[in-house]
Amino acid sequence: MDNDATDQSLRRSDISRRVVALREGLLRAGVSMAYLAPDQVNNPMVFDDHVDAAVRTFQQGRGLMVDGIAGPETERALAEAQFKLGARPLAYSVEGPALRGDDVTELQRQLSFLGFYYGHIDGEYGERTYLAVRELQLNLGLEASGVVNEQLLASMERINRTISPSQAFSLRDYERLSQASATLRGRTITIAPGSGIDAPTDIVDSSTSKPLTEQLVAGDVSQRVGKILSELGASVEIIEKPPVDGSDVRADLIKASSPSLSIAIHCDWLPQPAANGVSAFFWGRPESGEVRSPIGHRAAELILKEIVARTGSTSLGLHGRSWDILRLPSTPSVQLDIGYLSSPVDAARLADPIYRQILADSIVIAIQRLYLLEEDDEPTGTLALDDVLRFNPPT
Repeated sequence: MDNDATDQSLRRSDISRRVVALREGLLRAGVSMAYLAPDQVNNPMVFDDHVDAAVRTFQQGRGLMVDGIAGPETERALAEAQFKLGARPLAYSVEGPALRGDDVTELQRQLSFLGFYYGHIDGEYGERTYLAVRELQLNLGLEASGVVNEQLLASMERINRTISPSQAFSLRDYERLSQASATLRGRTITIAPGSGIDAPTDIVDSSTSKPLTEQLVAGDVSQRVGKILSELGASVEIIEKPPVDGSDVRADLIKASSPSLSIAIHCDWLPQPAANGVSAFFWGRPESGEVRSPIGHRAAELILKEIVARTGSTSLGLHGRSWDILRLPSTPSVQLDIGYLSSPVDAARLADPIYRQILADSIVIAIQRLYLLEEDDEPTGTLALDDVLRFNPPT
């Protein structure tokens, strides 16, 4: 039977007419697997092992959480994967939702390489993409309608200039960043603590004696970061996930704030207690290594390096992902996993409020370094909070 209205996700063993559409969508998205096509199985409405494997393959390729569940993010990514550039006209809508898809992503990439588009390759046909298309049309002698149709695509193919993978949008983003003020005063920064992991551990918070949870740890670090940034004159918004299963609306709340920078702070958990360390994520594609948010990548790199240098934690590296909380148009976004609650080593550290303050200091110092000019920057691990005050004098 179909899933009930409270949970529209599809998962292993479900039987639904929607599974047939899921099979067809995976095939159109380029996932090739035996017994996936509806005409290859006795009952295509069954979410069997082959569909589960195909969903996981698609999620892996898109940098999504690999859980085999066709939930909202997976279905949205799958819908976007149905479109190739030229398969449909692309136009900007002021009132309705923006068109999204792989075709828009490819258009933005080509516009970027030609030097007409800068910013995030977010796959959304918003105002910035619309203006870039109009500018290209003007340069090609076409009507500046902002509509991507067969005429424009044919003209683009005839352009003599070779599209090179120089990522012009990265250079422009860095130029805009270098021209910005070093001060944090007046900037809006959102901090989104995770709240989903309740670790089955005997370790408790040393200051409150409460059981160690992601909500406690990430929430405390977020509050400490917010306090320091607020004292420096930044406008800080703590974006918490409402306590409703399956509805993480933090990305929408962050968009509404239009911040200069967004940081999500999480903990991790694995069945293997030996797993430990910190990692940082930015908006990008893991299978190709493509960086789709150059400033988000830079911020993630700086924060990870500062934390590792100041705490001695194991660095688990930088990773591009397609999560909604990173895919924020015009907003550099980072997600930090500050340790494993399943690790006795990490959990003992995270239970110590002094260690959490060191994490907060590291994050703030890295944020300041993001906005420093090259000649003002200092090596990783050498800048102190007192030094940050130099760039944020009281008014």
